[in-house]
Amino acid sequence: MTTPAHESAAAAFADRLPTAAPTTVRPAGVASETGDAVVISAIGETSADIAVIILDEAALADGSESSPISERLHTALEAAAGAIGPGTFGAPQVTDASGVFADPTASVYDLLGKGDKLIGRLAVRITRTGATSTSDPRWDRIKGVELDLTVEVGRTRMTIGDVNELKVKDVIELDRSAGAPADIKINNRLVAHGEIVVVDQDYAVRITRIIDPSEG
Repeated sequence: MTTPAHESAAAAFADRLPTAAPTTVRPAGVASETGDAVVISAIGETSADIAVIILDEAALADGSESSPISERLHTALEAAAGAIGPGTFGAPQVTDASGVFADPTASVYDLLGKGDKLIGRLAVRITRTGATSTSDPRWDRIKGVELDLTVEVGRTRMTIGDVNELKVKDVIELDRSAGAPADIKINNRLVAHGEIVVVDQDYAVRITRIIDPSEG
């Protein structure tokens, strides 16, 4: 069953696939792939498995021929997973994906390069919709993945000329009033608000509000 989420994931993958000519996607007539593919799993409001088999690696134009295929496809796979919805991504792995391609709930796409040449196939399987649960058996695969957390107290814009004239003791005004909550972001996605506190002489942040994913 193909849904807009499947189509968005396929389009995002094609858009970020490092090929010299634009890559297009079309529904595959036959989903008979077996053997190893590069697979990424995502757990979030919508959980998914995305698998890709590149049939013509010469079509990749990233200048990284000596790198593992999982690294070369990492950005495109994360873009596909992100198009489905917010969530946590595991690292792409080369593994047997025949079950994903053969799953009747998966949508399988041909990846077409220059002259509509078939350069690969992509399978998108959306397996569960709902709140993230640590009882999901795939949670163990990704729970150790480290994420970047940043706390933003404010921002502003400056011209190149103003930046060039900065000197010690200059004060830069930000766009947020004193006492306003700080933004807590994970991988640059806003997830909470908080207040800045001091713990053992180090800055810390106390969470005051968790952002509902629907607000993102």
